[in-house]
Amino acid sequence: METTLRGVGVSHGVAIGEVRHMGTAVLEPPAKQIPAEEAEREQGRARQAVEAVAADLIARGNLAGGEAQHVLEAQAMMAQDPELMADVERRIAVGSTAERAVYDAFAAYRALLANAGEYLAGRVADLDDVRNRIVARLLGVPMPGVPDSDEPYVLIARDLAPADTALLDPALVLGFVTEEGGPTSHSAILARALGVPAVVALPGAGELAEGTVIAVDGSTGEIFVEPSAEKRAEMESAAAARKAALSASSGPGATSDGHKVPLLANVGGPGDVPAAVEAGAEGVGLFRTEFLFLDDSKQAPSEEKQVAAYRAVLEAFPEGRVVVRVLDAGADKPLDFLTPADEPNPALGVRGLRSLLDHPDVLHTQLTALSKAAQGLPVHLEVMAPMVADRADAKAFADACREAGLQAKFGAMVEIPSAALRARSILREVEFLSLGTNDLAQYTFAADRQVGAVSRLQDPWQPALLDLVALSAEAARAEGKSCGVCGEAASDPLLACVLTGLGVTSLSMGAVSIPYVRATLAKYTLAQCERAASAARAADSAEEARVAAQVVLSGE
Repeated sequence: METTLRGVGVSHGVAIGEVRHMGTAVLEPPAKQIPAEEAEREQGRARQAVEAVAADLIARGNLAGGEAQHVLEAQAMMAQDPELMADVERRIAVGSTAERAVYDAFAAYRALLANAGEYLAGRVADLDDVRNRIVARLLGVPMPGVPDSDEPYVLIARDLAPADTALLDPALVLGFVTEEGGPTSHSAILARALGVPAVVALPGAGELAEGTVIAVDGSTGEIFVEPSAEKRAEMESAAAARKAALSASSGPGATSDGHKVPLLANVGGPGDVPAAVEAGAEGVGLFRTEFLFLDDSKQAPSEEKQVAAYRAVLEAFPEGRVVVRVLDAGADKPLDFLTPADEPNPALGVRGLRSLLDHPDVLHTQLTALSKAAQGLPVHLEVMAPMVADRADAKAFADACREAGLQAKFGAMVEIPSAALRARSILREVEFLSLGTNDLAQYTFAADRQVGAVSRLQDPWQPALLDLVALSAEAARAEGKSCGVCGEAASDPLLACVLTGLGVTSLSMGAVSIPYVRATLAKYTLAQCERAASAARAADSAEEARVAAQVVLSGE
């Protein structure tokens, strides 16, 4: 009998197939004592296993490229954390086996993150995966991972580690469903990059029996268990219609009555550029520069290295717009040379622009490198600061840009509610705004963006979040300046129409989402988008807002 479940849709598309479950996690190693004379040998085993796992993660990243590579390299750094390794060696010195010492050391660190309730708690799934891989290697058992299958299937997991998500074969894995995670988790971001339909935060997903046929709608978050022939035909027909619309869609983003909405790409480095160009991106709306700095957490990259990396992206969009976010360090992206140690709550501490203003040499070098990278190119360079809280922050950033001789537009990201509430004041210092809806939702609802239990509050359809978007867009219009969205909200085609109706002037997203958004925008007039936006803001919940917008745009 057909039943319907609902999670959070995070990657467009439809998948229909049999359920296969993720391989079980590594069992807890036995707690047994070793003689003192074996400690040195066990410490050597532990070090070898750690280095082997780190090397494997880096190799997987090199194969995957793009966003996945950055995520996996961060995991490799986690495996090699010197404090964790020192704890492992201390435990071995007092009698633990290598595998038990690794298990206990990671468990202690995991508890510290998970129980603190901080932004870093979002890294627990990544930490568990690293631990499991090291312990599996020491025990000589198969690594946890995706199941072996010759037939295509829908993958079910409690959560998916980046190392597994990055190398999923779309020819075999039709889609995936997880119990945990949220719309901005690593698994969700990588699923969109792969173009694999995905639903996260589905309670009880693990209870779906192996071999059960399910239909997954990655747009709505709906899961149909044992779907009827009629339901299958309906979903397959809708998927075929969507595919046809995508193939027919091309050119700049615009509504059906010609209102232009530039569609830009979010990129993490030169490796993401080919996909953005192929998708027809009109430029880059968010160039994350952290990838350069995360290569070595001990020191900032040289000006020369930065110039080369920035120029590679700028050259790909001649005459286009490229919006660069200066280094956003802190919280889940700590850097030894920049980030304060032992902050009680890193998400609310010294991160983003605050870190850069505390280290003006790092900011000056980056701005100078961007200036040199753009020299002689026809590209329209824009540079923005993350985590701007007020006019004083905006002025400090604009002053730093001018001091570095940067010939570009200076902007501010709206990720803190205070910036949306006082957007007009901020725009007296900078020339544009860019809404980072992921963090804006996190701070608006006090809901960690990686915690599945609060994922409903991370839904970008939340009316309170739409209100903050509208405030920012209205302020920009009053000042005659632009206001874009570069958070994951822009990748939802229906929500893209609502954002347009709210007055947003450009949309930036992962490259794979651009054709979906372009095709959907082209179906509606600006007036329809405005009516849908009003209906969504009048709702009392994210689900009601989504339905209200659908009703308006469908003409029902």
